[in-house]
Amino acid sequence: MVLTVSPLEIQPSDSAVTASAKQGENRVALRGISWLSYQQILHALPESRAARLTYDRSILEITMPLETHEYSSELIGLFIRILVLEMGLKLKSMRSTTINRPDLERGAEPDCAYYIQNQPKVAGKTVDFSQDPPPDLVVEVDITHTDIDKNRLYASLGVPEFWRYNGQELKIYTLQESEQESQYVECDRSPKFPWMQKEYLYSFLEEAQQDEIAAEVKFRDFVKTNGAGLQPSTIS
Repeated sequence: MVLTVSPLEIQPSDSAVTASAKQGENRVALRGISWLSYQQILHALPESRAARLTYDRSILEITMPLETHEYSSELIGLFIRILVLEMGLKLKSMRSTTINRPDLERGAEPDCAYYIQNQPKVAGKTVDFSQDPPPDLVVEVDITHTDIDKNRLYASLGVPEFWRYNGQELKIYTLQESEQESQYVECDRSPKFPWMQKEYLYSFLEEAQQDEIAAEVKFRDFVKTNGAGLQPSTIS
């Protein structure tokens, strides 16, 4: 398949120049891209690719994660898995599965995506986003500037909880639905893990820089002591 894109449509974002110094991501933004062209690009790329594609109504952003991005994404995913496991919850991991909504002309490949409350609805099946609910929790690591409004994007997809990490700070958003436009409201605690403080994640990431295994063992013990007492039925 050959896809021709006009040079005028290719507009590298500011972060494409600065990403190498920040060791977060390299990005390029393509504007004026139709949904069909996005689908052609998506299907022309190999499944094993490292690049991530995000599409928002004619804007296609292609992101190449670098070391700090991948490190943060992997460990935040481990952090969440420990919380879910030790609290006795269910989990279906989607990782960076492409979430396409042609009716909205939006598509995303998040760093991490999980079904927790809705895990029973998608257990043992291939998720169909046109019929099945969106993931209960999505995580994006954006250390450098992104041209896509990720909050509006995932709110439109109906994702109930959204975590964003910029390499230093975690922001947690919960979806507030309305008849006009659903939007996120920032909150101090995760609705899914209400006893968890952001500082727990910061400490975990810092300790993992020296020894990931030791950090994992320590955090598992901590959750068993402090979080396992919460019954799954209390997590909404």
